[in-house]
Amino acid sequence: MKFDSKDAARAHAWEQLTERRQARFPFPVKGRIPNFAGAREAAGRLFTLPIWEGVRAIKINPDSPQLPVREMALARGITLYMPTPRLAAGFMRFDPARIPADKYREAATLSKCKPWAEEVSLEELPQVDLIVCGSVVITATGKRCGKGHGYSDLEYGILRALGHDPVPVLTTVHELQVAKDFPRDENDVPLSWIVTPERVIEVKNPPPAPTGIDWEKLSEKDLEEMPVLADLKARVAPQ
Repeated sequence: MKFDSKDAARAHAWEQLTERRQARFPFPVKGRIPNFAGAREAAGRLFTLPIWEGVRAIKINPDSPQLPVREMALARGITLYMPTPRLAAGFMRFDPARIPADKYREAATLSKCKPWAEEVSLEELPQVDLIVCGSVVITATGKRCGKGHGYSDLEYGILRALGHDPVPVLTTVHELQVAKDFPRDENDVPLSWIVTPERVIEVKNPPPAPTGIDWEKLSEKDLEEMPVLADLKARVAPQ
């Protein structure tokens, strides 16, 4: 289905997941990156992609549907860099070498991960090999729509503003989250690979990736609520 706005695309995805009983805890899914039936199967399928060869570190979102991805990544010896919710306190590092194997799932669970999390400064953020993000609705051409707050786009912009090279961006979603089309903003993160419980979609020609952060779109309130952005702006934004 084609949508004239992102809001309409989001509303349809949340509604379909709920009405068809494909949504999973936490509820309600509206307003969230929705957890979905088959999230673990999608995660397992994600790790069959050849793109994982040689991957040592990834940035990944803290949302529920990607919990299995975080757990499986740790089990493969991959270090995770995860933003704190709403970027309130920057980023956390999860080093599998410092986490007992029987605690990987706990470390991958947002409500239980604190004992295994190491806060890292912007200077400590390394070049990651891949980015995994959650999505509300996507297209097979690589468009992505999150909750509407732009956090994944900001996180990507932070890495680019720090001088990091662009890397492939992957997501796991339910088939009900795949739309035919919706509008895209220039700062939206493009997807390279999309994995559902049923299939893999490789995006041959993703949309252009952001090169940094559009500071003019951020308010003083945004900078107050996300100090990591204020710190970065002081360092890299033209005065």
